[in-house]
Amino acid sequence: MTLTSEQRPQIGCLKVSSKSSPSSVAGAIAGMVKDGVLVEIQSVGAGAVNQAVKAIAISRGFLSPVGIEIACIPSFADIVIDGEYRTAIRFTVEPRSVRDRVAGASGVSAEE
Repeated sequence: MTLTSEQRPQIGCLKVSSKSSPSSVAGAIAGMVKDGVLVEIQSVGAGAVNQAVKAIAISRGFLSPVGIEIACIPSFADIVIDGEYRTAIRFTVEPRSVRDRVAGASGVSAEE
């Protein structure tokens, strides 16, 4: 099955640095999730990863009251900055499915 460009979810990429404001990034994440955009956050370095994780936690607090739960999937990405290869941490943030919410934190699937 091939998805047309109208069926594919939009992907928004946020680049977070160690100087990024977690609250501002969280607002961007929450807005994009509400708009149905798949959010990818890219960070290079410990300070940047720290700010990104804080932003994800804050955005969860922004979205929970309106009934949206999110999941975060970390991965590595090889990128080029000023001609140098670097390894970034990429966080994909997306809404959790209803099935995930039913299973809850127990780790037991809804089908069991």
